[in-house]
Amino acid sequence: MTEQVNLRPVTMADAEDLLVWRNDPETRHASHNTDEISLDRHLAWLEASLNKPEQRRLWIAEMNAKSVGTCRADRIDGAWELSWTVAPNFRGKGVAQKMLSAIIERFQDPLVAEIKVGNIASIKVSERAGFIFDKEEHGVLFYVFPRKPTSSY
Repeated sequence: MTEQVNLRPVTMADAEDLLVWRNDPETRHASHNTDEISLDRHLAWLEASLNKPEQRRLWIAEMNAKSVGTCRADRIDGAWELSWTVAPNFRGKGVAQKMLSAIIERFQDPLVAEIKVGNIASIKVSERAGFIFDKEEHGVLFYVFPRKPTSSY
C-alpha cells in the first residue's frame, strides 16, 4: 500500500466503527481490557473522551476516503501514550505503520506506548517507527519515543 494515511478527529458519528473495531477478537486480545464493550458503555466513554482533548485525543485514520483504523493519545505523566487499532479488513497491509508515523508527527512532547507481550505486530510497528523498548512489567512492554533535545544558543 503506497497511499498516505490521513488522520481526522473522531466524532460521535464514528461510534459504530470504533465499537466494531474495539470488540473485534484480535483487538480485544491485544488490549489491556479484553472484555467486550456494550454500546451504552462505549457511547459514554466516547462522549467523555471527546470532551477532554487536553487529556485524550482520538483520530480516525483514512486512506482513499475509507476508514482504516483509529489512533489515540492519552496524556500521562508529562508524555502522550499512543495506541492504535487497525480495522480488521485492513490488517496486514502496512496501515498501522502509516498511522503511527502520522500520529508521531503531531507531537513534540515525549511519547510512550504500552504493548502486551506477544503482540508481535504492534511491537514491530512501534520499533520501526523509532520507539525504544524500556521495560517489561506484568506482561506489558513499555516503549519510549526518543526526542532529540533542542539546543539553545
